Formats: sequence, structure tokens, C-alpha cells
Amino acid sequence: MKALLVENLSPDLTGLRLAEVAVPARSPGQVRVKVRAVSLNFPDLLMTRGEYQLKPDLPFVAGLEFAGEVVEADTGCTFAPGDAVFGGQKTGAFADFAVVDAGALKAIPPGMDFRTAASLGAAYSTAYTGLVELGGVQPGQWVLVHGATGGVGLAACDLAKAMGARVIASTGSPGKVAALKAACNPDAVILASGRFRDEVAAITGGALCDLVYDPVGGDVFDESTRCTAFGGKLLVIGFAGGRIADVSTNIPLIKGFSVVGVRAGEYARRFPDRGARIRDAWLTLAAEGKLHPHIDRTLPLSRWREAYEAMARREIVGKVVLEPGA
Repeated sequence: MKALLVENLSPDLTGLRLAEVAVPARSPGQVRVKVRAVSLNFPDLLMTRGEYQLKPDLPFVAGLEFAGEVVEADTGCTFAPGDAVFGGQKTGAFADFAVVDAGALKAIPPGMDFRTAASLGAAYSTAYTGLVELGGVQPGQWVLVHGATGGVGLAACDLAKAMGARVIASTGSPGKVAALKAACNPDAVILASGRFRDEVAAITGGALCDLVYDPVGGDVFDESTRCTAFGGKLLVIGFAGGRIADVSTNIPLIKGFSVVGVRAGEYARRFPDRGARIRDAWLTLAAEGKLHPHIDRTLPLSRWREAYEAMARREIVGKVVLEPGA
């Protein structure tokens, strides 16, 4: 089968190639899936550079999440050949076939296509874990989402709106403002540069934000400490901006807010029952048509480099989907 193989770590994707590899063996309890669509996540890019907290042994097949059709499963398994499923694991999605534990799969809701299903898992699991499970978002609250044009940020905007919150979406690119408004219809859009606290205060009538969702870090995090309301939560999702920020402890003390780290995958592994509940909750919302992942573009897997480079240049609004065999 064809698979996107990471053979060496490199800053410019030179360690990757589309290669012919053996179809992975299936063990009892696992399911073999014919992959129809995969979505690119920022950790996929970071792993090619060795810059993500997970560092798989080389070589490895890239890709966190996918959607497709079951081709082989144990007798009596929840899934049977022909079932439409989606799911993910740490690596191995960007290939013609994937083998995963049955528990890592969910049935695709009726009426949902493979592209949409492949775009749900990582982004909405992170959004739900941060905003709902750890953030306790409530209808009417103000939520500031940074990096809102990325897959994780846009999912947070979408979910916050679905939960009845009021959303301020931020982007670092003036050229993406119109696309951001069209993609998630936030209550307001701001540019996350310089001293944006005054703009946030004006939008919220001085109340500031109950939740700040930050996958960017660096200067954006620094200014976000000034945008978080008393009793609010500043959710640390990642460091896409490159610099890991520091915070003086007197700031959350005086302002009465919490800084909360969000690692959705690790949270689900440490608390499996909570992880299953979180997954069922956002999947129910998706099945009810309340979540709308935005797909920026769809490309064949053979054009993987174009997808990765577009992500590296921050051109993507939402998700880019790759299709093996296309």
C-alpha cells in the first residue's frame, strides 16, 4: 500500500516521502480500515520536525486521524466489514489502510461524509475538553479564541457558539478576517497583535472574557492575561506562535483567574470514562448537525507536500483533507 513515511526529521519536509509499504498486520481486538479521507493537524507537521511532545521512532507513517470503511474485524466486534467509521491514533493514518484498536473507532453518523468525519476528532475533542470539561463554558459567557483560523481554533469557535457562548475570534492575519467571519460567524473578530485588551474590553462592555482559548502562546498569551475576567480561565492549548510564555504568579492571583493546561488525548487516557463521555458528547452534537467543521481544501494524498507547506505558511482556514487513492 501507499503511505506517507517519515524517515528522517527535518525542518523542510525532506525527510518525508510517499512510499510503498506493507499493509499493517492486524492483531485480535484491532480493526483494519480502508482509509477514504484524512485530515492534517498541526501536530502532524511538528512531528516531522521532532518538535512535538510525542516523538515516534523512525521511520513512521504520518497522520493522527482518518475516516474510512472497515475491511476486517474480529467476529463479534462492534464493527463489521463495510461499516463507515472514523478515528485516530498517534501515527499511521496517512495511508491506504490503517489498523487501530476497535475502541479507537466510532461509527460515522448517518448523512455525514468521510471528509467531515475525518475533520472532527482531534480538533473537537480538544475544544470540548478545554471549553466544556475543564472550562465549564455557560451560555452567554464571553469566549476569546486565538488562532481561530486553524483547525483547533475554528473548532473551538464552532463549539462555543453551539454551547450558547459569545465568541471573539482572533487571527494574526488581516487577510483572513473575512474568511474567518464566513467560516464560523463569531460575534466579533480581532487581530491578535499588540495591545488588544482594550478592544476586547470594548466588545464585552468592560467585562472581559470568562474563557480564553489559546493555542498560540508567546505574546498572545501575555496579552491574554489582561483579557481574562476575574474568576475566568485561560486555557493553554499549545504554542503555535513558537515561544512558550511565562506568567508571573501575582497576575492570576490579583486578577483571580486560573491558567489551565489542556491535553485532550492525555486527559482521555488518564480518565477513560471521562474521555468516552467527552467523545460521545461532541459526537452527539455533530450528529445533530450542531457542529460544522470547515474544510479549507481537499487534495489527493499524492499532494501531501502542498498540504503541509500550506499549513506551515499559515494559509489554511480550518482543515485540509487528504484522500488516499485519489
